[in-house]
Formats: sequence, structure tokens, C-alpha cells
Amino acid sequence: MLTPVPDISLTRVVALRRTLHREAELSNQEHATAAILADWLAQYQPDQLFSNLGGHGLAAVYAGPEPGPTVLIRAELDALLIQEDLPIGHRSRHPGVSHKCGHDGHMAIVAGLAPGLKANPLARGRAVLLFQPAEETGEGALRVLQDPAFAAIRPDYCFALHNLPAFELGQVVLQAGTFALASVGLKIELLGHSSHAAYPERGCSPAGAMAELILALQALNQTPRSDFALLTVVSANLGETSFGINPGFATVMATLRSGDDEVLAQLRAEATELAQNLAQTAGLECRLSWHEAFPVTRNHPKAVALLEQASLNCGWQVMAPAEPFRWSEDFGWFTREIPGALFGLGAGHGLALHSEDYDFPEALLDPGIRIFRGVLDQLLA
Repeated sequence: MLTPVPDISLTRVVALRRTLHREAELSNQEHATAAILADWLAQYQPDQLFSNLGGHGLAAVYAGPEPGPTVLIRAELDALLIQEDLPIGHRSRHPGVSHKCGHDGHMAIVAGLAPGLKANPLARGRAVLLFQPAEETGEGALRVLQDPAFAAIRPDYCFALHNLPAFELGQVVLQAGTFALASVGLKIELLGHSSHAAYPERGCSPAGAMAELILALQALNQTPRSDFALLTVVSANLGETSFGINPGFATVMATLRSGDDEVLAQLRAEATELAQNLAQTAGLECRLSWHEAFPVTRNHPKAVALLEQASLNCGWQVMAPAEPFRWSEDFGWFTREIPGALFGLGAGHGLALHSEDYDFPEALLDPGIRIFRGVLDQLLA
């Protein structure tokens, strides 16, 4: 049986989404976003409300009268470092920061479950509405899991969604096994010493080593491997912005990704060896650091079956992607420990995620709420 979403509630969910969009905040700075959600949730009287989980995270717990499983539904709090100039009434009020990944919509969907959970309570178990900080940097999920307070609401199942441009509006995209790849960021600093540009022989410039390193890193993509792997050079910087200085430092940044942990580890080792060898040959110091590690997101078959049934009950088509998505999601930290699934909800064939002109399609709010409530009803009704 489908739990209805009252029209008045959906109208309020749309308004909430726009409020969250205006208040876009970067990872680890989401205090105002969390406060907006706390005020919203308080109106629908959860049995428990946890705050400051893993940073600015919060969780609302709705409990049924009988014992049963605990089911967690997760959304992300953070926005991106992208300027928004869209001519819309809910444009971000923070210069250079905006919701261009749709986390405002994801939050509104999960928060939109609260009115129904209050009006149509669960028969058993617990539903946990989790709003997680710092997804974009890969930090938040693991911090929430490691927060001592999380032990009180540790779930038996976990679920999340992500809107997916380039898929038909409302299309449910889902499969068991690997859904999104692991990734990690590599920062390579090559340190020599500068000199006057008129006397480059008096310095030790990393320019040649940097150019060679970029090409060598990209060539790693040609190595045959047992699973997909990709290294993308994302940034390169050489010296000061000056015509008079022979550079003494360079920085190269790359993102490495794969759906297999061993393959990713091998790619990491090869990139490390390359950088160190090139630096040594050029007489440079090499400093390596790793950043923003995301695990593989693997979907549990039972969790996938629950989402499929909920989607079909709502009249939404379900399709499996042709291959795992190359992007990463720190929800993978949850699915490493807890049976769960991340699914995609088609956002239409408009603009891409992380585009300056992207705005979450509000037509997805209703199906997102209905699908998640359908999962809760299967497990907790």
C-alpha cells in the first residue's frame, strides 16, 4: 500500500528545497543548512533528534510501537565552490558557493518523509532520516559512522539517492554490486630552487620534469588491467606569475579511480613510483600527499530488491546502468558496513551536474519521497 504524500506537504517541501538552495554552504561549514533542517524536523516531532553527527550532521528518528529493524535514509548537506548567476528567486545568497550537485533536492526529499512519518506512523522498528556533512570531500560519511553517538541509531539497512542528468526524468537507475567507483586525489609537489629568468642555469627548475610527469601519468591509462582504472590530471601549476623568475616549484594534481580496490592500489603505487623517479632524475625534492578518498559504492541485493519493488509500486521504470558510474560517492562507507543501496533518479537531458546553470528539478521531489516511503513500508509497516 502506498502512503500518500499530501499536496500541502509537497508544496512545503518545494519551499524547503528553495530555502536550502539559497543557503548553500561548503563542506564542513553547513551549520545554517543544518539549522534549517532542524527547525523543519522539529515541526514533525521525531522521537529523537541527533545533532552534530560527524560535524554538522543531524538525524531524526521515527519509531514504531513494535520492535523491528532500523532503516536509515541519507542525504548530503554540502554545496560546491561554483558561482551561481541563474535568474531565479532562490539563487544562492553566498557568492561563489551553490548547490550544483542537487544536494538541496536530496535533502528536501529525505526531509519530505517527515510529514508522512508523523501522520502515518510506522508499525515497528525505526526510520532514521540522516543529513550528512561533507560528502563532496569524501569525509562526512566515515566521520558519521565513527561518531560515538551514531551507535545509538546504527541501522540494519541504509539507502540514498542521487539525481542523474542524461537519464529520462524520473527514471530509476539501479543495480546490485558495484554502482559507483572508488577514487582518490593525488597531489605531487616538485621542489627545486628558483633563479633570475636571465640565468636559469643558476636555479633548478621543475618545468621539464613537470611536463614529463604529466605525460607519464596519463600514459598509465594505457596499461592493461583486470578492472577499469582511470587517472585524470586535474591541475598543474609551475612557479610564480612572473616573467623574471625561473621557477623553483611545481604542483601536479590527479584523480585516480577504479571499481576494484587492488587495481586502484596498483595505480597508486605506479603513480608514486613515477613521480619519485622523475624527481630524483631531475635533482628535485618530491612531496606526495593523498586527499579525498572515496570507497567503491556496492549495492546489496536485498536492498536493491526493496528499491525495485518500491519504484514499481510507484509506477516508475527501473533500469540498470550499462556500467558502474565513474564518479564516487562517500555513501560507499555506509554500504561497506551495512546492507544498503544507492540509486539514481533521472533528472532529464538538460544540464550536467557541477554546471553553473544546473538547478535541481523539483519534479523529482514527489517520486523520491514515494520511493523511500515505499521501502520503509516494506520493512516497517
